Amino acid sequence: MGTFLFHDIVFGPVTSRRLGLSLGLNLLPDDGKICTYDCVYCECGFNTQRKSTKGRFPDIEDLYTDLEYKLADLKAQGIVPDVITFAGNGEPTVHPKFAECVPEVKKIGQKYFPAIKIAVLSNGTTCHKPNVFEALKMADMNILKLDSAIETTILQINQPGPGFNLEMMLYYYKQFAGKLIIQTLFCKGKQGNVSFDNTTEGEIIAWLEALSYIQPAAVMIYSISRDTPLDTIEQIDKEKLFEIGARVEKLGIPTEIS
Repeated sequence: MGTFLFHDIVFGPVTSRRLGLSLGLNLLPDDGKICTYDCVYCECGFNTQRKSTKGRFPDIEDLYTDLEYKLADLKAQGIVPDVITFAGNGEPTVHPKFAECVPEVKKIGQKYFPAIKIAVLSNGTTCHKPNVFEALKMADMNILKLDSAIETTILQINQPGPGFNLEMMLYYYKQFAGKLIIQTLFCKGKQGNVSFDNTTEGEIIAWLEALSYIQPAAVMIYSISRDTPLDTIEQIDKEKLFEIGARVEKLGIPTEIS
């Protein structure tokens, strides 16, 4: 059962499989989860399980203060983070001040570590909002989710909220003109009487076609490595992940497997 939550606005740094030494930012309530997806593999648990009792977003000024303090402390210790990552308890872009926060966080980070990068881990469902779109373009690593290019599979694995439209999301991914990284988690399992598997040949062909259309700067491929709220999910072995990655590389898109 996935029950992990971040209880601080600024957390870490932690060693990330994909990002190196990452200092995390949680723009969501510290006692629950707010997300436009409800992924069957989410380490934070299902939305209904982890509903916030406060329902309050962190104050942006508190974020800036905490970030300054943490960066100054790391610098004093001689610890150099590679990246500041917007992540946390759900979808970071739903914070009402996300867009104005990105450039300010970048400014604060580079004050202490000039080479530090800014990353955003997002499910991509808010890309159609102009201010979110522009803010994501400011990130050094704009990492957007695409677990499948078949809408019925996304409905099974990611369980998006009302109004989700895969075709529209792919259109906005394309509008980044290559300034994005696609991250895909491969898994298979069963929820109730419904089985899902985003590694079948039909799934991979559709996903590769979507990547050809989007033309991202890179693709990150991985499988589950932590507790999940659904205990019937199976991890995909590395051999299969490398096989999928090789097919992405043939499209001329750099691929990282973790």
